[in-house]
Amino acid sequence: MAPPTASTTPAQTVPDDAHTVDVVAVGAGFAGLYLIYRLRQLGMSIKVFDAADDVGGTWYWNRYPGAACDIESIDYSYSFDPELQREWKWSQRYGAQPEILRYLQHVADKHQLRADIEFGARVESADWDAQAERWHVRSDRGHSVRCQYLVMASGCLSAPKQIDIDGVERFGGERYLTSRWPHEPVDFAGKRVAVVGTGSSGIQSIPQIAARAAHLTVFQRTPNFSIPARNGPHEPSKLASFEADPSAYREAARRSWIGAPNPGLEVSALSVSDQERTAHYEAMWQLGGLLGFYGAYNDLLFHPLANHSAAEFVREKIRATVTDPEVAEALCPHDHPFGTKRPCLDSGYYETYNLPHVQLVDVRRDPIVTVTETGIDTEQASFEFDMIVFATGFDAMTGAIVSVDITGTDGVTLREKWADGPKTYLGLTVAGFPNLFTVTGPGSPSVLSNMVLSIEQHVEWICSTIAHMRERSFTVIEPTQAAEDGWVQHVADVANITLYPQAASWYMGANVPGKPRVFLPYVGGVDAYRTACEEVESRGYLGFAFTGPDGRQCNDSVIRRLQPDVALLLDYIRGLGLPTYAELSVADARKMARAARAARPPGPEVGEIVDGTLPGAAGPLAYRLYRPDSPGPHPLVAYFHGGGWVLGSHDSDDPLCRDLCVRSDAIIVSVDYRHAPEARFPAAPRDGLAAVTWLSENAASLGATPGPIAVAGWSAGGNIAAVVCQMARDAGGPPIAGQLLITPVTDCDFTRPSYRDSDADYLLTLPVMRWFWDHYADPDERVHPHASPLRADNLSDLPPALVVTCEFDPLRDEGAAYAEALARAGVDAHHMPCRGHIHTSLGAVDVIISGAPVRAEIAAALRGFFAPR
Repeated sequence: MAPPTASTTPAQTVPDDAHTVDVVAVGAGFAGLYLIYRLRQLGMSIKVFDAADDVGGTWYWNRYPGAACDIESIDYSYSFDPELQREWKWSQRYGAQPEILRYLQHVADKHQLRADIEFGARVESADWDAQAERWHVRSDRGHSVRCQYLVMASGCLSAPKQIDIDGVERFGGERYLTSRWPHEPVDFAGKRVAVVGTGSSGIQSIPQIAARAAHLTVFQRTPNFSIPARNGPHEPSKLASFEADPSAYREAARRSWIGAPNPGLEVSALSVSDQERTAHYEAMWQLGGLLGFYGAYNDLLFHPLANHSAAEFVREKIRATVTDPEVAEALCPHDHPFGTKRPCLDSGYYETYNLPHVQLVDVRRDPIVTVTETGIDTEQASFEFDMIVFATGFDAMTGAIVSVDITGTDGVTLREKWADGPKTYLGLTVAGFPNLFTVTGPGSPSVLSNMVLSIEQHVEWICSTIAHMRERSFTVIEPTQAAEDGWVQHVADVANITLYPQAASWYMGANVPGKPRVFLPYVGGVDAYRTACEEVESRGYLGFAFTGPDGRQCNDSVIRRLQPDVALLLDYIRGLGLPTYAELSVADARKMARAARAARPPGPEVGEIVDGTLPGAAGPLAYRLYRPDSPGPHPLVAYFHGGGWVLGSHDSDDPLCRDLCVRSDAIIVSVDYRHAPEARFPAAPRDGLAAVTWLSENAASLGATPGPIAVAGWSAGGNIAAVVCQMARDAGGPPIAGQLLITPVTDCDFTRPSYRDSDADYLLTLPVMRWFWDHYADPDERVHPHASPLRADNLSDLPPALVVTCEFDPLRDEGAAYAEALARAGVDAHHMPCRGHIHTSLGAVDVIISGAPVRAEIAAALRGFFAPR
């Protein structure tokens, strides 16, 4: 990408009389109002455009019956003005639309913000003039404005989705869209009303409409989970906590997952009894609100079985509430995990279907064909209505932004750049679009958070950045392509360890035909996101290029490279304050390793586990056999555990062996070997060869398929597996079908870059590897090919190999070098680098979710070793 100052964009024709301000913002809701307030403090001029006739943003347009927020009003409010927090008293737990709009109008009046807002004007285009380093902004009312910075504060749920039903314009009765509700009252009394859609606006409005209409027909395509709001007075303890110390309360919100204090249970739903779990769900149901259910257990959005327990609890509530069993079942969601589409808050929604004048039409069973002059035709029936209410949702998160024709460098529009899905850095900036900021844009917590708190954080970051630029005479800011790509990958990585992508939701853009299926918000949490933004700033605006009269400054890098669940695990381990193995005696190191193994999840169930012994090179060796739950015989894999030749045993990698057994449908036999320092090199590889020889000769008696077996190993076990393949080749057998080497030790060279880059936070470090080697082999023995298989003179005629390495592992480079050396020697060798992983993360079954796809590929390679050739 060219530097921001490059004149790669044709000079725009800007009228001489174009008005000039420092900042133009689009949208006069929570974000636009706070921008005016903060930029005035910096002495900067701003012009805000909004198509509405007054402030409010989303809360100006969404006036449908029952419209309310699903974040408690104490939290869904500004924190920047202590006086405002004292003087404004919310009337109830969840603010309704009229009260929220009055609140925003009060803020605008209190701080005289309307003077900088142009109402009734929709921004149509914005073009970047690279020579002038200015945006040229035009509105539908003929405004032409030049500005240094353009801020899209247009809201995540402000662009209505087009109604994709034939014949809408033909309807002769009253037609309404919940997202563009009229300002004057709508009278439902005595009328036949249809509501199309059962998302949040439908679920909120349906009970209100049913209370007045003569007859209500609800057309439901997708049932949604809904939790009782239990709206009313504020929860006393929450109100007391806020009023006692608003500053502390707000700081706790800023460091929370969703942007509101919510002390959820830090235990798994699967770790408690059925009775205890049901009782806790019931307590959260009676309390009402989303946060209680979201935080009921810590794995509801990660583990399918945990999520199923919550989903089935809600479905049972629906069945118990709705008296008609067929209607109840139609209202029960089964097509997405609980919470992966935004659950709704309701006041009597399910009870509404018990009213005699309310009818549900399941359009999955009876699809809508067309809207007619008098009503709606489905495949099986015709309905006549006086009114139709379309509660069909929004083109969320991106729709309002790309509705403005924004053209950056090289003449590329933002719509074109985002054709395959939005790409941002931090959800705040976009490469190729200098001096453009997006408030709560895609790639930020936005709709998965308390929006007001997230808006404040974004506005404060934008204003702090602008102040930073002014102090240093920078005129242009733009994220680097590498930083943007890294953040987009991180946002996807975080989403992919959750159940969210399993739902065809508006979080994925799935509600808009033709919209790319990309998970739009950042699900890592407000706290983690805020920390990332703070780190970007503290590290000299990592990932940004600045330009000014004195030249260009670029600090190109990626802010988050670890897999998110790996980072969480490391944070947890760091908090324990444990010593490293290098600081311990062998006895204490083994004790600590055993304690760590006892605390881990067991891994998946297999068909059978058998413990036994086999003859080693100097005596019997313990083994553990894992048999698949499927008809045999099965292929046989000899597996060697990790632990630096010092730690571990035949059962120490139990979860990984279980996982490999289930995924590969092979018998996995984990074999122990003699350990250092009691039995130093070459005891371990000699035991390895003896074990593989015995297993090969006794495969049939173990229930395995006769013929070549595969060998596998992790870490030091990968070293043994690699060495055994060389020893078996040189000894003329046993025949080996393939070798799976997971983050193996292949060399004793500590000068490789991956050792130099080794971070103490990543558990396996240079000092720890020195400790292992010192216990295992003398310096002159370490260069022997049976200790460092990469140093073998001949690597030809070895079995096919898969070598797996991890990005943040001191053994990374030697593993990659071994795969390359095997390939050069003519071996069918493949290298699988694992982005964002550390040495120990692939074996953390049911802990590191991001390791599951890697283990699936590893298992596929194991199956491939036994495929006919």
